[in-house]
Amino acid sequence: MRNLIGNKWMDASNEKVIKVENPATSDLIDTVPDSTLEDVDLAVKEAKKAQVEWAKMPLHERADILMKFKELVYEERETLAILLSQETGKPIKEAQAEVANVQIAIPAFVEKAKHLYGTVIPEGTEKGQEKHVQLVKHYPLGVVAAIIPFNFPLDLFCQKVPPALLMGNAVIIKPSTYNPLTLTKFGYLLRKAGVPAGVVEVLHGEGKVVGQGLAAHPDVSLVSLTGSTSAGIETMETCSKHLHHVMLELGGNDAYIVLEDADINLAVEEVIWGRFYNTGQVCCAGKRFLVQNSIKERFTNKLIERVSKIKRGDLMDPETELGCLINERAAKRVAEQVELTVQQGAKIVLGGTRDGAFYDPTILVDVTRDMDVMKDMEIFGPVVPICGFDTIDEAIEIANQSSFGLCGCVFSKDMKKCAYVSERLEVGGAVINGASFFRAFEMPFGGWKYSGIGNEGVMTTLEEMSRRKTTVLKNIF
Repeated sequence: MRNLIGNKWMDASNEKVIKVENPATSDLIDTVPDSTLEDVDLAVKEAKKAQVEWAKMPLHERADILMKFKELVYEERETLAILLSQETGKPIKEAQAEVANVQIAIPAFVEKAKHLYGTVIPEGTEKGQEKHVQLVKHYPLGVVAAIIPFNFPLDLFCQKVPPALLMGNAVIIKPSTYNPLTLTKFGYLLRKAGVPAGVVEVLHGEGKVVGQGLAAHPDVSLVSLTGSTSAGIETMETCSKHLHHVMLELGGNDAYIVLEDADINLAVEEVIWGRFYNTGQVCCAGKRFLVQNSIKERFTNKLIERVSKIKRGDLMDPETELGCLINERAAKRVAEQVELTVQQGAKIVLGGTRDGAFYDPTILVDVTRDMDVMKDMEIFGPVVPICGFDTIDEAIEIANQSSFGLCGCVFSKDMKKCAYVSERLEVGGAVINGASFFRAFEMPFGGWKYSGIGNEGVMTTLEEMSRRKTTVLKNIF
């Protein structure tokens, strides 16, 4: 596949390519351009030129185009899901669910955009302003760089690209180099739906070159990045040189707190969804499991029994529940982190083995609060480290000792206890009696502390991807 720049599908200016392989089989699927800064500059110039006319198009016409895109995705949903599964290592049922989310996200953002009315500040609201009226409206930012990670490329496309387009911006999509093919297909379908040339572009390449090149370009107005905290800090530093807007959804090390009066069966079952979905490659997955000591052994035994039943196998089998990691390097990284935790005193009671990009579902016990895994070492894989605690305040203290603050959750039959914990977690989202892996399109989603800046979601993204202008009708009365 190629870059989409302006009205052309193009190779990189240096003609170099990046191989895209199936992580489960190591088979070559395709190649994409290994773009240069020259390609970045060309893409931004084309996008800037096209955005001017796109912003003049009435909102209802932009909305109609996106609704047409939604229909095109639906028509090709099976082909898209197979491609996503092959290039990412997701079980087919997870890939199908991610493709299906387009049918939820597009109408939601369209409806919100059509009701994002301007504001009138009437005369006399403030002393001395009795004769003046102030009109507040939203305007496009310009060119938006959407830097999308490997773990949920289509879901995060939905959080970034449709709202940017609806607000009159041009968008340059920068996919991950590991699995860029389905997003490239989305670029093709957007053009087929009627998005004009240059208004949406797809630019492949290494993050250090293309991602940072977009962040450094003076004609980019906003960089929306989902990725690691280190990538977010680097991007923010680069963007600061031109005062670019930034939206950063970064790393997480969510606390999964189980109190002694919790429904243990529910807490165990939510681990399957909340930790092993997408093979644990989820920013808001539970990654630090804090279980009150009085029930810790019972919880652990039930969890071992349940996790042992997770079905693995052919990714195209709709019964398969667990896939592989995005590549073998990622699996090796998980193995190294587990080994470090064992060296620090933990014990493996289930799993702990790797085969290529596959890593077995793993449970660690004898984990203590002073270990790296209970602070800032985010394991992006199917690993459950269990740490005991005695009091609720101790659990909150352990949860908040991390520099991350994306999400968290608490299990208890006592809603007062749940409220007490959720109010004190230093996170952007707290879930009661459910895994922290919860992200509805409507809700604002974003982290505290080193987990990010800004919020994505129907409630907030349209405003984040636009700017306000106040027009004053002075002495109108």
